[in-house]
Amino acid sequence: MTSVALGISTSPVEVTNISQHGFWLLLEGEELFLPFAEFPWFRDAVVGKILHVELPSSGHLYWPELDIDLAVESIRHPEMFPLVSRAGAQGCHESQT
Repeated sequence: MTSVALGISTSPVEVTNISQHGFWLLLEGEELFLPFAEFPWFRDAVVGKILHVELPSSGHLYWPELDIDLAVESIRHPEMFPLVSRAGAQGCHESQT
């Protein structure tokens, strides 16, 4: 019995790995890492919802089940996009009185 070689992916974007630190995307042949420390919206998301990513237009990623939109440039150069969500951030507690 012989195996057929795998073909080229038809999806322009796919999640290739998820770890405790973040996840990797393969986007049109480029591998990108999204660390949870810089993209906290994904930290507590169900794996299946992270895997469902779309590329609605060039340079724009969308996770419909999480309602998250990201510019690809914000992944490549997060230092240029200083706004970080407080959702899921460590140390956010009730305000002190």
